[in-house]
Amino acid sequence: MSNSIGNNLLHQSLLSPTVLENQNRINTSTCIGGNSLVQSQGNSLILKSPLLTEFHGTRLTVQKKKLLMGKKQSVSRSPRAVLAVDPSPELAEKFNLDGNVELLVDVRPPTSGSVSLVEIRVTSSSDSLLLHWGAIKNQKEKWILPNRRPVGTMVYKNKALRTPFVKSGSNAFLRIEIDDPAVEALEFLIFDEAQNKWFKNNGGNFHVKMAVRELRIQDVSVPEDLVQIQAYLRWERKGKQVYTAEKEKEEYEAARTELLEEIASGTSIQDLRARLTKKNDKSENKETFVTETKSTSNIPDDLVQIQAYTRWEKAGKPNYSPEQQQREFEEARKDLQVELEKGKSVDEIRKKIAKGEKPKQLEKKRHFNVERIQRKTRDIMQLLNKFASRPIEESISTESRQLSSVELFARGKEDEVDGPILNKKKYKLSDKELLVLVAKSSNKTKVYLATDLPEPVILHWALSKSPGEWAAPPPSALPLGSVSLDKAAETDFSTSSSDNPTYKVRSLERNWVKDRGSDFYVEFGSQSKQVQKKVAGDGKGTAKALLDKIAEMESEAQKSFMHRFNIAADLMEEATKSGELGLAGILVWMRFMATRQLIWNKNYNVKPREISKAQDRLTDLLQNVYRSQPQYREILRMIMSTVGRGGEGDVGQRIRDEILVIQRNNECKGGMMEEWHQKLHNNTSPDDVVICQALIDYIRSDFDIGVYWKTLNDNGITKQRLLSYDRAIHSEPNFRRDQKDGLLRDLGNYMRTLKAVHSGADLESAIANCMGYKAEGQGFMVGVQINPVSGLPSGFPELLQFVSEHVEDKNVEALLEGLLEARQELRPLLPQPNNRLRDLLFLDIALDSTVRTAVERGYEELNNASPEKIMCFISLVLENLALSMDNNEDLIYCLKGWNQALSMLKTKDNHWALFAKSVLDRTRLALASKAEMYHQLMQPSAEYLGSRLGVDEWAINIFTEEIIRAGSAASLSSLLNRLDPILRQTAHLGSWQVISPIEAIGYVVVVNELLSVQNKSYSKPTILVAKSVRGEEEIPDGVVAVLTPDMPDVLSHVSVRARNSKVCFATCFDPNILAGIQANEGKLLQLKPTSADVVYSVVKEDELTSSTNSSEVASSPSVTLIRKQFGGRYAISSEEFTSEMVGAKSRNIAYLKGKVPSWVKIPTSVALPFGVFEKVLSDNVNQGVAMKLQVLKQKLDEGEFSTLGEIRKTVLELSAPPELVKELKEKMQNSGMPWPGDEGPQRWEQAWTAIKKVWASKWNERAYFSTRKVKLNHDFLCMAVLVQEIINADYAFVIHTTNPSSGDDSEIYAEVVKGLGETLVGAYPGRALSFICKKNNLDSPQVLGYPSKPIGLFIRRSIIFRSDSNGEDLEGYAGAGLYDSVPMDEEEKVVLDYSSDKLIVDSNFCRSILSSIARAGSAIEQLYGSAQDVEGVVRDGEIYVVQTRPQM
Repeated sequence: MSNSIGNNLLHQSLLSPTVLENQNRINTSTCIGGNSLVQSQGNSLILKSPLLTEFHGTRLTVQKKKLLMGKKQSVSRSPRAVLAVDPSPELAEKFNLDGNVELLVDVRPPTSGSVSLVEIRVTSSSDSLLLHWGAIKNQKEKWILPNRRPVGTMVYKNKALRTPFVKSGSNAFLRIEIDDPAVEALEFLIFDEAQNKWFKNNGGNFHVKMAVRELRIQDVSVPEDLVQIQAYLRWERKGKQVYTAEKEKEEYEAARTELLEEIASGTSIQDLRARLTKKNDKSENKETFVTETKSTSNIPDDLVQIQAYTRWEKAGKPNYSPEQQQREFEEARKDLQVELEKGKSVDEIRKKIAKGEKPKQLEKKRHFNVERIQRKTRDIMQLLNKFASRPIEESISTESRQLSSVELFARGKEDEVDGPILNKKKYKLSDKELLVLVAKSSNKTKVYLATDLPEPVILHWALSKSPGEWAAPPPSALPLGSVSLDKAAETDFSTSSSDNPTYKVRSLERNWVKDRGSDFYVEFGSQSKQVQKKVAGDGKGTAKALLDKIAEMESEAQKSFMHRFNIAADLMEEATKSGELGLAGILVWMRFMATRQLIWNKNYNVKPREISKAQDRLTDLLQNVYRSQPQYREILRMIMSTVGRGGEGDVGQRIRDEILVIQRNNECKGGMMEEWHQKLHNNTSPDDVVICQALIDYIRSDFDIGVYWKTLNDNGITKQRLLSYDRAIHSEPNFRRDQKDGLLRDLGNYMRTLKAVHSGADLESAIANCMGYKAEGQGFMVGVQINPVSGLPSGFPELLQFVSEHVEDKNVEALLEGLLEARQELRPLLPQPNNRLRDLLFLDIALDSTVRTAVERGYEELNNASPEKIMCFISLVLENLALSMDNNEDLIYCLKGWNQALSMLKTKDNHWALFAKSVLDRTRLALASKAEMYHQLMQPSAEYLGSRLGVDEWAINIFTEEIIRAGSAASLSSLLNRLDPILRQTAHLGSWQVISPIEAIGYVVVVNELLSVQNKSYSKPTILVAKSVRGEEEIPDGVVAVLTPDMPDVLSHVSVRARNSKVCFATCFDPNILAGIQANEGKLLQLKPTSADVVYSVVKEDELTSSTNSSEVASSPSVTLIRKQFGGRYAISSEEFTSEMVGAKSRNIAYLKGKVPSWVKIPTSVALPFGVFEKVLSDNVNQGVAMKLQVLKQKLDEGEFSTLGEIRKTVLELSAPPELVKELKEKMQNSGMPWPGDEGPQRWEQAWTAIKKVWASKWNERAYFSTRKVKLNHDFLCMAVLVQEIINADYAFVIHTTNPSSGDDSEIYAEVVKGLGETLVGAYPGRALSFICKKNNLDSPQVLGYPSKPIGLFIRRSIIFRSDSNGEDLEGYAGAGLYDSVPMDEEEKVVLDYSSDKLIVDSNFCRSILSSIARAGSAIEQLYGSAQDVEGVVRDGEIYVVQTRPQM
């Protein structure tokens, strides 16, 4: 052979970038006796290994491996370079199947190319034979399924192929072509479908070996550079897979074999070179082989690698492109060659540049390029989008539209019908209407028709199984006065007056009225969508007037995308005026369209350029609103993601023109391509992008029709949908092999055109629109030149190029960083004036969407990942969400929390997992809050509009859920679920937090919310599994345990009441454990909790009777109240607090004054004592209020619980007697408290309203039903009001001086929140900071959990009015927390940033504050001599105690 193999070949190899593993496999090569090389007889050669070049991200690794490629085998000679061909069968086998039924199998070797033929014939056969078959490779038993298959072949359970025989006379024939040279044999069975009978070979498979061909060539040699190019092209064709060394060698020899076959068939070396070098021109621009020149061949590659690394470090570690990397390697090699030429040895060079070893960084990274793009350092707070929160209210339109006569008729019929509405259609007849209503009533299908055409009107009608088919209705179906005709009937419309005498619904006349020239066709029965009979609700919480307009115009919108987009554009002004709800209506409508819930095209031909122009108009309006109304940007992005970009001029027209170019270039003018051409010509749609991709995938898979259908079906296009187009697609694609390259080229170019119109948010298209492009490809984008968007940041094009090159990487972390960096660079441009804002928005939407798909692809990368890697992914996805959402303050603080958790992990802080768990919990709360906001904003519109448009009920029900799932919030949720168990295990948290460790036996009942059942009484002992527990609910009667995945504070109202009522209460963090308990719904379970776990088991009924727990449930505590009387004073100071005047809350705080250590501060207090409310009510000035209350209380006693709210409102109508104002002012001023009235009458009114709200809370639902449960006389309940000055707290705390979870009285348990304590005891989501402290070591508090509450409450200097009833802290009854404490001023809700909170980040400060809190609790316990429940605040490091009560 030629010696040209030389050094060039020795150091060349296939490039192996990191790509997705599921690339389609293409193999059209043949083998010559394994890995044989053609050479001169008797010669053998051992080849040194090529350099293996791998790309990982932007990293280039050059690694030298030693491989033995093997000896080249000699081959037989013949006078001419031709393949030996014998037209007769090389292998023939004959089998007897059954009686006179014989099976004949002929195997023919390839006559040209690489295709072997297997012909199978069955004599005297039936008409229903199937070949059940597969191929054998590498002497393995498992069947492989060849890509090349006869027409009609189906894949059977992904394990075999089934191909029908072709019948000819009494025989059945089948011909199979095998183009894979690795196939050694075929195995098959024959199945007779009609007789359900298998034909086997002595009970096993038929096994037929393939023909082995022999290549007889005379001294033929292929230049190695051509072999290299052919191998490269094969590698490209197969999707640039990563090859092992063995596979690489196999591919190289297969490439050689393919070229030898071409030479044997008559192709000259010159022709081969011309073809291959032309094909390789573009490839060489993209990928570069690593080449070693002869002059430097004696320099070890590891030294070149070290030298290149050193050069890269000296250059400042720039981000090299692949071409730059290659140049750097060559320059490094030249540097070393210079050293050699100076006389230095390799060993001397090694000692000089590496000191005998590789640099540590090199050993670790093994690359001379940054692993990923260098992200800029930014202040996270720059991402903040904060707009004033707006309550979502119904958008009321001042326009009142009168219903038409036809609409009035329809509404009346809908109310009258007692069954479902199956179909409802309204046709426009010029300026008139025709309504058809199909309903199920009394087990009959009834069709109602109404029109406002002038009478007389006759209906000419028939029944039909399919459009165009007419059948005369049976006499029993004819209305009175109908006339039967041949295949039809005629019925007169009757006149029907509506409620409005000016409208008449009339009947049709003999000049024919048609539906755009065709018959009206109305479906009914099971095949049509069932229309919801009633419109969902009354449109409350929606822009109802706008949605009504949309519903009325839907029939027009169904004509084409042009009509729909123009209608949407016409409605944009009204939608914007209606605010969020109006834009939500547009989003719902567009989303129903995008998800194929609405008709895209109906009996109307429209040019693609008209669709494109309508899209352009709509997206132009959307970008204008985006610019002028920043508070709506999030929902506007959502709308834009459902609409293609569009474009003026010939953007749409190219869709028509370029399909003709494809057909002409590739000679494919018939069949499926012509049907698709007709569809494109008349009504292009987003489906065409999917069809184009399906064709590309089909061709790339070596014409596997299964791949074509898979791509279609995965994207929602079924065979039925293809047939439903106005220009239906009936045929499957069927191309010749010689069309492959041209079709892939042209369809790839055409895809750009389709995406330019239909896929504005497609990444490739969006990048092209922003970066600019011009005509590429013959006949495509002719004359098109899109200029780059001006004002893009420096380096932005390179950033997008990085994203484009790595968008399909399997390892996605570097890609995610690139995507986020691109979005961060883009963000400042979006609010700025720019005539190309639309293109920038579509690019940002595309980058956002790509983050989601990349994360989903990267799940496998995280299977065995470290917590640090998962946390990095979470941070990236959270950053992406923050970039996409309005009012993202909570998300930003979550992101700061994750960054802090990562920092703690890297510094090996022992609390990193505990802190990360709190951030994880908060992030979940943020996602839940966003989902709730979406549901509140969009779901009412989806339900109202969906029902009016006849959308499938399932699509309406999951509308908001699908919106969330389509974004990266769902990806973030999945990442959190991966990390949660790791954090719990690392932080030793276990799967449970037991709040009340009481053993219980009861029947399992699953509810969504504890709040929804708090007033219910269960007749049997019940274990409630409640998905939501807010913290302020009551425990229902009969409940022995509450289990929840929610996170109420250990010291919340519901937690305290659970412990006091001896009810088991626990949070389960493991969804699998909770699901196991829920699966036992209705069964009797026994719960055995410890302080950190809950063990459950199914028990028998008889074990319930012996349980003491059941007797506890059955008996209610006996509690009595003594009615308190007015003591003659409206206000008293703390020195006057007695049990006859005030409750325990006031007395306890007065008792502490002067008795606790001086460093524990006690706020000044006064009170409105018992009886003041009743005295005020009896005052003459409030006589009317008293009478009204008496009537309402009588209704309440009669069981009308809805009057509770009315009673509370009535209490607020009370006026203050002058004596009350005078006495309260005097007591407050004498105690050193500010008097609200000094700031003006309005401030006193605020204070008076707060006092009345405290009194009114006697009738809140929670308190009222709680007193009823224990048979407490509600009339005897009296309410004093404790008045205190509010300390503007840094932190608030609650202490239990005996650990409530474990009952350990040697340790204190406390919870701390930022701001006021209402977030701790009220229904505010998230957890407080919790800690324990041993009483014998109060200087060493131990944090159990970090805070996850997103909201803190803060207030100006003010007064708080606390409830202090005679119904609190009674023996056997926990009344604490049932009644309201009301500040005079409204608290400000502040989104909390724990990353800057000293209590979290300063360990010394944290220890000091927590220790002080524990000391205060210990001192108060010692003062009372019993366990205490203490509430207080921290201000400027000082401890204030605002109340204490016995711990129950």
